[in-house]
Amino acid sequence: MINGGNTTLYVADFNRSVDFYTETLGLKLSMRASDHWAEIDAGPGVMIGLHPVVPGKTAEAGTVGSMAIGFNVTEPLEDVMATLTERGVVFPAPIVEDEFVRFAYFADPDGNPLYITQVLYHGAHGAPE
Repeated sequence: MINGGNTTLYVADFNRSVDFYTETLGLKLSMRASDHWAEIDAGPGVMIGLHPVVPGKTAEAGTVGSMAIGFNVTEPLEDVMATLTERGVVFPAPIVEDEFVRFAYFADPDGNPLYITQVLYHGAHGAPE
Protein backbone atom coordinates (compact mmCIF):
# COMPACT_ATOMS: atom_id res chain seq x y z
CA MET A 1 0.00 0.00 0.00
CA ILE A 2 2.75 2.50 0.96
CA ASN A 3 6.17 2.14 -0.64
CA GLY A 4 8.77 4.82 -0.04
CA GLY A 5 8.34 8.54 0.14
CA ASN A 6 10.14 11.77 0.87
CA THR A 7 10.28 14.80 3.06
CA THR A 8 8.99 17.79 1.11
CA LEU A 9 10.52 21.21 1.71
CA TYR A 10 8.78 24.32 0.40
CA VAL A 11 11.57 26.66 -0.69
CA ALA A 12 11.69 30.37 -1.50
CA ASP A 13 14.23 30.13 -4.33
CA PHE A 14 13.97 26.80 -6.14
CA ASN A 15 17.23 26.96 -8.15
CA ARG A 16 19.21 28.20 -5.14
CA SER A 17 17.88 25.28 -3.10
CA VAL A 18 18.67 22.70 -5.79
CA ASP A 19 22.19 24.11 -6.01
CA PHE A 20 22.58 24.07 -2.21
CA TYR A 21 21.57 20.43 -1.81
CA THR A 22 23.50 19.19 -4.86
CA GLU A 23 26.55 21.44 -5.17
CA THR A 24 27.08 22.66 -1.61
CA LEU A 25 26.10 19.48 0.23
CA GLY A 26 27.17 17.19 -2.61
CA LEU A 27 23.94 15.16 -2.70
CA LYS A 28 22.60 13.56 -5.88
CA LEU A 29 19.80 15.11 -7.93
CA SER A 30 17.60 12.08 -8.49
CA MET A 31 14.84 13.75 -10.52
CA ARG A 32 13.81 17.24 -11.59
CA ALA A 33 10.53 18.34 -13.15
CA SER A 34 11.43 21.75 -14.55
CA ASP A 35 11.15 24.36 -11.78
CA HIS A 36 8.23 22.61 -10.07
CA TRP A 37 9.80 19.69 -8.22
CA ALA A 38 13.18 18.12 -7.54
CA GLU A 39 14.13 14.99 -5.65
CA ILE A 40 17.43 14.93 -3.82
CA ASP A 41 18.86 11.53 -2.88
CA ALA A 42 20.45 11.95 0.54
CA GLY A 43 21.50 8.31 0.83
CA PRO A 44 19.79 5.02 1.66
CA GLY A 45 16.23 5.66 2.71
CA VAL A 46 16.38 9.47 2.67
CA MET A 47 14.79 11.42 -0.19
CA ILE A 48 14.25 15.18 0.00
CA GLY A 49 11.62 16.72 -2.27
CA LEU A 50 12.05 20.40 -3.11
CA HIS A 51 8.97 22.37 -4.10
CA PRO A 52 8.81 26.12 -4.72
CA VAL A 53 6.53 28.13 -2.47
CA VAL A 54 3.21 28.92 -4.16
CA PRO A 55 1.80 32.08 -2.54
CA GLY A 56 -1.62 31.45 -1.07
CA LYS A 57 -1.37 27.68 -1.61
CA THR A 58 1.67 26.48 0.35
CA ALA A 59 3.38 27.46 3.56
CA GLU A 60 6.14 30.03 3.31
CA ALA A 61 9.68 28.65 3.40
CA GLY A 62 11.02 28.18 6.92
CA THR A 63 7.62 28.41 8.64
CA VAL A 64 5.38 25.87 10.35
CA GLY A 65 3.99 23.64 7.60
CA SER A 66 6.84 24.31 5.18
CA MET A 67 7.98 20.74 5.64
CA ALA A 68 5.84 17.63 5.14
CA ILE A 69 6.39 13.90 4.82
CA GLY A 70 4.97 12.30 1.69
CA PHE A 71 4.35 8.62 1.08
CA ASN A 72 4.19 7.00 -2.36
CA VAL A 73 1.32 4.55 -2.81
CA THR A 74 1.20 1.40 -4.90
CA GLU A 75 -2.60 1.27 -5.20
CA PRO A 76 -5.18 3.83 -6.42
CA LEU A 77 -5.31 6.82 -4.09
CA GLU A 78 -8.98 6.31 -3.28
CA ASP A 79 -8.31 2.73 -2.15
CA VAL A 80 -5.47 3.79 0.14
CA MET A 81 -7.57 6.65 1.51
CA ALA A 82 -10.43 4.25 2.25
CA THR A 83 -8.11 1.88 4.14
CA LEU A 84 -6.53 4.71 6.12
CA THR A 85 -9.93 6.26 6.86
CA GLU A 86 -11.04 2.91 8.32
CA ARG A 87 -7.97 3.13 10.55
CA GLY A 88 -8.95 6.57 11.81
CA VAL A 89 -7.10 8.91 9.44
CA VAL A 90 -9.02 12.07 8.55
CA PHE A 91 -8.53 13.64 5.12
CA PRO A 92 -9.73 17.25 5.57
CA ALA A 93 -9.78 18.17 1.88
CA PRO A 94 -10.49 16.46 -1.45
CA ILE A 95 -7.77 14.89 -3.58
CA VAL A 96 -5.53 17.44 -5.27
CA GLU A 97 -5.09 16.68 -8.96
CA ASP A 98 -1.91 17.64 -10.80
CA GLU A 99 -0.70 16.88 -14.31
CA PHE A 100 1.68 14.18 -13.09
CA VAL A 101 0.49 13.18 -9.61
CA ARG A 102 -2.49 13.10 -7.25
CA PHE A 103 -2.21 14.03 -3.56
CA ALA A 104 -4.29 13.50 -0.45
CA TYR A 105 -3.30 15.45 2.65
CA PHE A 106 -3.72 14.50 6.30
CA ALA A 107 -1.84 14.87 9.60
CA ASP A 108 -0.36 12.70 12.31
CA PRO A 109 -1.78 12.87 15.86
CA ASP A 110 0.39 15.92 16.62
CA GLY A 111 -0.78 17.82 13.54
CA ASN A 112 2.39 17.30 11.52
CA PRO A 113 1.55 17.49 7.80
CA LEU A 114 1.59 14.23 5.84
CA TYR A 115 0.40 13.28 2.37
CA ILE A 116 0.03 10.28 0.09
CA THR A 117 0.90 10.49 -3.59
CA GLN A 118 -0.20 8.50 -6.62
CA VAL A 119 2.10 9.06 -9.60
CA LEU A 120 0.16 9.33 -12.86
CA TYR A 121 2.95 10.00 -15.34
CA HIS A 122 6.54 8.84 -15.13
CA GLY A 123 7.82 10.79 -18.12
CA ALA A 124 9.31 13.68 -16.16
CA HIS A 125 13.07 13.99 -16.52
CA GLY A 126 14.72 11.40 -14.31
CA ALA A 127 11.48 9.85 -13.04
CA PRO A 128 11.30 6.07 -12.92
CA GLU A 129 9.45 4.51 -15.84
